[in-house]
Amino acid sequence: MTTGSTSNPAERPDVASAHPGPRGAPTSPPAVGAGRGRLEPLARGPLIAAMLALAAVLAATSNAYGYHRDELYFRMLDPAWGYVDQPPLTPLIARTLASIVDEPWFLHVPAILSAVAAVLVAALIAREVGGARRAQALAAWTAAASAFPIIFGHVLVTSSLDLVVWPLVCLFAIRALLRSDGRWWIAVGVVAGLASYNKLLVAVLLAGLGVGLLAFGPWRELRSPWLWGGVAIAVVLALPNLACQVANDWPQSAMGAALAENDGGETRWLMWPMLLLLVGPLLVPVWVAGLVGLFRRRAWRDIRLLVGALVVALVFTFVGSSQFYYPLGVVQVLLALGCVPVAEWMRTRARRAVVWAAVAVNGAISAVIALPLVPVDVVGATSLPAINQVTRDTVGWPEYVQQVADVAADVPGDPPIVAANYGEAGALDRFGPALGVSADRVFSGHNELWFAARPTDGADAAIFVGYSPAFVGPLFESCEVRRLLDNDVDVDNEEQRLPITVCTGMRMPWSEAWPRFAHLD
Repeated sequence: MTTGSTSNPAERPDVASAHPGPRGAPTSPPAVGAGRGRLEPLARGPLIAAMLALAAVLAATSNAYGYHRDELYFRMLDPAWGYVDQPPLTPLIARTLASIVDEPWFLHVPAILSAVAAVLVAALIAREVGGARRAQALAAWTAAASAFPIIFGHVLVTSSLDLVVWPLVCLFAIRALLRSDGRWWIAVGVVAGLASYNKLLVAVLLAGLGVGLLAFGPWRELRSPWLWGGVAIAVVLALPNLACQVANDWPQSAMGAALAENDGGETRWLMWPMLLLLVGPLLVPVWVAGLVGLFRRRAWRDIRLLVGALVVALVFTFVGSSQFYYPLGVVQVLLALGCVPVAEWMRTRARRAVVWAAVAVNGAISAVIALPLVPVDVVGATSLPAINQVTRDTVGWPEYVQQVADVAADVPGDPPIVAANYGEAGALDRFGPALGVSADRVFSGHNELWFAARPTDGADAAIFVGYSPAFVGPLFESCEVRRLLDNDVDVDNEEQRLPITVCTGMRMPWSEAWPRFAHLD
């Protein structure tokens, strides 16, 4: 890194040389990056440093607090082509890892690898659009310092794998366009087709790229057989997944509708501040610079389809009222793009100091928000659980199961235990056997677990976790709340202060009552 600007463009760390050699000398080879000139060398040192730093922080905190509720759920699901709430890949990974070492740190390994791989892809995107060493280093460190990849690099959820999928699809699309090499559309199709087994949401990204291509061009690409070959490959690879959806009357659509009904109003307003918070407020100027650069930089004209991807992701999230973080996969790409103009702006020592300080402070803030750095005994006294749902969803599971086990020990006959959500059911499945609560007593009507099993018709009594007595009371002769769940650290999560209710004298068989317990969320 130089300490000041130079007069020779060939020596500037973030301006690729484009001037010709002496008269009669061979000219440069065909353009392969940013639509102009050769690709800059990969900034291996800063890139590796950023990847190792992120991996070290995520690994060091991977066993703190505990399992995420989704992890507890995934490890319960039997392998299948798909489930009512998601495709099969992430549950399969979780169940496989849990069968080897059933601890949070081991389940988090794929998430850590995805987050670290996303750092690499960010640097490659910056390099592809003309960024030299400083821009690549900045792209790597901003990717590592953003809250979004840190949060989902700490837990194994479907969004963890998407950390690398969306940027990788965009990287390959950028290469197809800037290198004028349509073969990269095949890579886009392969990645997108395989990614459909993690989330069908990748179709939104593809639709966004398509809309962007139609709106901004280059329209010549629509005549490329490679483009349509990539589309065909994506469809063929996704066919078993799509066939499962069709055969089961599109359960993912029902799930999306349920999310919209339950969280729609919150999502519509929460998505906008989260575009700032989950990247980091100090990095907002960087990804905005990337967005502006798509319109102002002639060399980036052929990749303006990324604007379409952002717009479609925003509209889909707002109209569909799904998860507020869905557009952030595209924002990750804009962040990497923005590092190129920002790096060019960093010509003076003072400017470099400002930018690197902002990245460092953003990384520190993101780590405190995203990771279990605050001791669990005091985190409930902070605002962190209110800011980060992942924090709330990883606290209290052993304590809750112990409390359910204490109640169950006083109820004769080993009645079924019915949990209101899959987190509670997963926790009972994981921690219950060591406390005398066998996993085959645990049931839930939440999402896929409703289809998995129900209590037998001969069961006259039941223990309900998290259900309102007003809901279960009409099904039994008698119901009594024995205690309220308490995580003992004052974290106000979904389970805190919910009742454990014992009911006896069931008035109808479970086969008739069970449909009442089905719910998607």
